[in-house]
Amino acid sequence: MRHSYILGLAMIVLAVPATAQERSFNFALRGGVATAPDYPGSNSYSAVPDLGFTFGALKWGSFNSGNGIGSIPNNGFSFRGAFNVIGSRDPADNPELAGTTDIDTAVELGFGVAYQETNWLAFAEVRQGFGGHSGVTGTLGADLIMRPSDRWTITAGPRINLGNSEYASTYFGITPAEAGTSSFGAFAADGGVLGAGLAVGATYRIDDNWAFESLVSYEKLMNDAADSPITAIGSEDQWTVRFGLSRAFTLRF
Repeated sequence: MRHSYILGLAMIVLAVPATAQERSFNFALRGGVATAPDYPGSNSYSAVPDLGFTFGALKWGSFNSGNGIGSIPNNGFSFRGAFNVIGSRDPADNPELAGTTDIDTAVELGFGVAYQETNWLAFAEVRQGFGGHSGVTGTLGADLIMRPSDRWTITAGPRINLGNSEYASTYFGITPAEAGTSSFGAFAADGGVLGAGLAVGATYRIDDNWAFESLVSYEKLMNDAADSPITAIGSEDQWTVRFGLSRAFTLRF
């Protein structure tokens, strides 16, 4: 009886490491520099830090999603995280906005769904804002995928950007109070499709963990984002260029 107990305990101890190895989370963090409009609708640009997150894979027992950073995703449907940062807007730094309210930096977190084939993908994502705005935004897009070599991946495709009324009013609206202290007339900005454009990206894999990433994107503001007094003194044409290094990580638990 004692031998049976010891044998059973030994089997449990030996099984623990194997079970732990089946639980892992693979992802990549990107850091770099970008040139972007000073605020949505601006025609002036500044260099800003660029941060990014990319989902690679999640394994938990029998659950297995994703092939890992650097691997070609499986064809078909997949889920992924969504992340975006909108910098602060301060009239002290942008005198043309004198009389408007300061807006803090906003972080947008959410999720997306994508359909992947070997040479193209289509995706949709939704994000909740925290900080500078508490609205909901989203992006619809598609990419042509080119792989000139084992290390290079180039993507290019259209984007449609959406936001609800809370998001639109934060960045493109003028409240009656602001109208009384600024040169702008009151403007109630509604949500919907607020911009559309194109994004071209390139990734060069240095090794299994490190990669160089770059992106050039163009957005034409539309509807209430284009009609806003904020955009009238700025530009409907919004460009972003970013460069950075990404590092892959695998957490085991």
